[in-house]
Amino acid sequence: MKTEKEMMDMILRIAREDDRIRAVYMCGSRCNPNASRDIFQDYDIVYVVRETESFIRDKAWPEVFGERLLMQLPMELDRIAGEECHFDREYAYLIQLRDGNRVDCVLRTIQAAGEDITANRLNRILLDKDGCLPEIPEASDEGHWVKCPGQEEYSRCCNEFWWMLLNVGKGLWREELTYVMEMLNQWVRPESFRMLSWYAGTEHGFSFSAGKGGKYLWKFLPESLWNAYLDTYPECRTNRIWEAVERLCNLFSGTARKVGQDLEFSYDTGEEEASRYYLRRVKALPREAGRVFDSDSSEQDCACTGQKYGPDLRGTAQTKKKCLPKQRENEKL
Repeated sequence: MKTEKEMMDMILRIAREDDRIRAVYMCGSRCNPNASRDIFQDYDIVYVVRETESFIRDKAWPEVFGERLLMQLPMELDRIAGEECHFDREYAYLIQLRDGNRVDCVLRTIQAAGEDITANRLNRILLDKDGCLPEIPEASDEGHWVKCPGQEEYSRCCNEFWWMLLNVGKGLWREELTYVMEMLNQWVRPESFRMLSWYAGTEHGFSFSAGKGGKYLWKFLPESLWNAYLDTYPECRTNRIWEAVERLCNLFSGTARKVGQDLEFSYDTGEEEASRYYLRRVKALPREAGRVFDSDSSEQDCACTGQKYGPDLRGTAQTKKKCLPKQRENEKL
């Protein structure tokens, strides 16, 4: 397996020896000073070219990176799927090399590269033969930091979480487990994750990135809270999913109330109570049932007043926190 230095030397040599390539810059995790380093990090590179057509015609060109195990041409797949593509502006190769390294290479014209390189801070110029690229600031993940919510965004998150759980409940009653898992993981879980990110922000200041897929969030949460979140991933079995849903409800309730307290937001307990009531009724509903709710269901059945949900997180913060200005956030860290 080539070392990082050998890979970087190769990337630059390819650029220097090919007159069609006028510049090269790197993006992604290798430009992020806060990203973890390991042997699986991709080399995300962009070659700035005069034109893309000659590269696309030359099917053997990707071999400049070495012997490959597997390759994907993502923009070709996008075209097949009916998406609009502009091969005259950019073209991409995702290459898994046999030595274990992976190169995600994009060819971009000078104009397209000029627009892309200023779109975010995770870029680093490696070579510019003609000075065709604009000056860019030092690479930083600041553009990916968790953002402090306002009351409306916070309330939207809570409403979406409790509302989408209704779909999970009816899917479980129908035993439509693939539908349930989609609802749970694509609609409900993202809101729980969002709330956990805000929880971490109230504790550490909103000056960190949770990483792609939330892979770094564990660094900013108490171990017990992170483990509680991991425990909400169930096996695809009805009873296990019901158990996981209960744990997810408890976790969300506790973190949402804590975030609301720290940011001085109002939390709609009625939404939570109504959603939990629905889930309890559906879980107990026999398969031969002719209606969801009995006509004689009382208001008392729906009330959850006084019941404690989720971990008591109130003691983890000494004072209420507002979203801190960036300068104060950095000082806090």
